Amino acid sequence: MTHPKPRVGAPIGALPLKVAGEDRVITLGTARDRWTMLFVYRGRHCPRCKRFLAKLNKALPAWQEHMDVVVTSADTQDKALADKAEFGWAFDLCHGLTLDQMRDLGLYVSEPLSEAETDAIFAEPGAFAIRPDGTLMLVDISNGPAARPDLDELLDGMIFNITNDRPVRGTA
Repeated sequence: MTHPKPRVGAPIGALPLKVAGEDRVITLGTARDRWTMLFVYRGRHCPRCKRFLAKLNKALPAWQEHMDVVVTSADTQDKALADKAEFGWAFDLCHGLTLDQMRDLGLYVSEPLSEAETDAIFAEPGAFAIRPDGTLMLVDISNGPAARPDLDELLDGMIFNITNDRPVRGTA
């Protein structure tokens, strides 16, 4: 199966994500009432992810004024719930991102360096702004844990894009 990179301005296709600790699935890429920002993190094993998500959690009310925020990883539900309990994250935390979903999003995928790191493949970080009609507005992906978007700048830019109904850029 081939997995083309997601194209900004195009529908991302239905992306069902299981919410940790709830009997609920969030399906992105279909019509929704609001914009959605999807953040993909590496998983429980990643301390840089924890710092990034702590910043996101602190800024969450400002984000939620303008869009829904969904965070996911390939982690099991148990690992996701352990993180949620340990760090008190208030955003929708999903789990079980599959290899096909990682590929469909155009994410870089890594194998653990050792069993001490983690026990399964995982996605490297990504951020995706999705319009209410399910089309992709913005993509930011990294091949490693050190490169992350600045959350203040990203939110400011997204507010500008939403408020001014800006067109998708970088389509060529």
